[in-house]
Amino acid sequence: MVATQNKSSIKGGEFLIKETTADQVFIPEEFTEEQMMIAATCREFLEREIWPRLNEIDTAKSPELISSLMDKAGELGLLGTGVPEEYGGFGMNFNTSMLVAEVTGAGHSFSVALSAHTGIGTLPIVYYGNDDQKSRYLPKLASGEWKSAYCLTEPDSGSDANAGKTKAKLTADGKHYVLNGQKMWITNGGFADIFIVFAKIEENGQTDKNLSAFIVEKPFGGITMNEPEHKMGIKGSDTRQIFFNDCMVPVENLLSDRGNGFKIAVNILNIGRIKLGAATVGGAKEVINNAIRYANERKQFNTPIAQFGAIKHKLAEMAVKVYASGSASYRAGQNIDDMIEDLKEAGMNDVQAKLKALEQFAIECAIIKVHGSEALDYVVDEGVQVYGGMGYSADAPMDRSYRDARINRIFEGTNEINRMLVVDMILKRAMKGELDLMGPAMAVGKEIMSIPDFSTEEEEGIFVAEKKVLRNLKKAVLMVAGSAVQKFMMKFSEEQEILMNLADMAIEVYAAESVLLRVEKLIGIKGEEALALQKDLALVYLHEAVEKVNNAGRAAITSYAEGDELRVMLMGLKRFTKIEPMNLKNARRRIAEAMIAENKYIF
Repeated sequence: MVATQNKSSIKGGEFLIKETTADQVFIPEEFTEEQMMIAATCREFLEREIWPRLNEIDTAKSPELISSLMDKAGELGLLGTGVPEEYGGFGMNFNTSMLVAEVTGAGHSFSVALSAHTGIGTLPIVYYGNDDQKSRYLPKLASGEWKSAYCLTEPDSGSDANAGKTKAKLTADGKHYVLNGQKMWITNGGFADIFIVFAKIEENGQTDKNLSAFIVEKPFGGITMNEPEHKMGIKGSDTRQIFFNDCMVPVENLLSDRGNGFKIAVNILNIGRIKLGAATVGGAKEVINNAIRYANERKQFNTPIAQFGAIKHKLAEMAVKVYASGSASYRAGQNIDDMIEDLKEAGMNDVQAKLKALEQFAIECAIIKVHGSEALDYVVDEGVQVYGGMGYSADAPMDRSYRDARINRIFEGTNEINRMLVVDMILKRAMKGELDLMGPAMAVGKEIMSIPDFSTEEEEGIFVAEKKVLRNLKKAVLMVAGSAVQKFMMKFSEEQEILMNLADMAIEVYAAESVLLRVEKLIGIKGEEALALQKDLALVYLHEAVEKVNNAGRAAITSYAEGDELRVMLMGLKRFTKIEPMNLKNARRRIAEAMIAENKYIF
């Protein structure tokens, strides 16, 4: 395994082959007073404007309520977080915008409308618009005077976005593109003033291979829509099918270059994925708060159910998963910020630096989206269970939380697509020479054929044994990935089950390392005694990650290996997924009891 690296030189995907130190990661406890004030403003807005009106939002018959709430958010500046200051926004750095996404992520349907506007509805213009387009649109989007929607998905092109059939044909006078096509699942569709629309340009009977992107104003005409979709959850989010029928779009509203639409979509989705991961952390924390409060109030056998071991186990597991998701989210967010600054210092302009940094950490963006959405799903499911029969009642908060959470595993690319992307991007970077997987993978291959090292030479520092476990988990990933690539070669992309097994292994490694480094850094600041509970969180997560890596690795290996190869690889997997046992029950109890005493999530 390669030695540690400098903070500024960290690249996406390198966590698998390079050891990161605690001083290289950003942790949420390092947010400044100003950043925490921004977070407090977001929470106060939810408490004042959103949470008291959740039923009203979900049952509104028109999009006017959500639109009016967006106006109020605009007055507070919440719509301009990612817009540069010269265009009326706040120009926040990436990790601050992640913090805003986390806090507002507890806003149910409103958070969906907000994130669609500030993210996929505005950022394409921020990153790809020319000076004229930015001047015309960004100030009104930042203030909330205009609302935005993002039109990519079509009935026959969901995960395969570039297969869209919407066409744009240039008029004879060369002044307009005529848009014709259908888009579906369009968030904010019913009240949007601006649509970012993806279509293929058709010229001389030939259709472009790749999408182009257009900024379409509602007054351009030729835009019709269905009634709002009836959905399982996020019922207050205005979601519609949009139809473009001879919609006349001025040529100056082509966004970026012709044929660049797919690249725009991919890069904007990277942002959407990592911010969705942060948003799920905020949503999950509020679910945990509700579950703890209910567990303290609800009595059975004359005892609050919070005092029962089974409930403590649930509350602790909820906290462990969410703490890990938050740790991973802000670690990656700061990596993006650091690379942006490095690239700008090297002479790259601001926009290109941001796009390059986001592309560089696309692997981590996908990891965080999957981990966060599945942690939230676990939390809401257990939240229902803590509430018992009341959890199934629409009069209690878990009903809405349970239904609203489910979409996050589909949003911004399904979790299955994101899992396969994680592995695909890692392997492609290795083939391009951008990521040195071959050397470490070959070293691991030799190691599993050698006699295990039983030396007991002790290193100094916190989490010495746990870091060795992490190094071994990375070896397990490299072992399975290396052998699978050798086995299937160019047909590996067809082995989706194995790709997803490998992704699960990589996701757990990244999350476990993130939480361990966060706690190590905190201990360095406050001392080990003050961080006993956080240490419990990290160790419980690590033990569970070891088990998950073992299970996913075994599932992958037994899918293609046989005979001696199977035995050797299973032996290697066993060697690389060892961890000294600890009393996890007591650790979970300590975590739960601390939260129960405070009547809320405290980490």
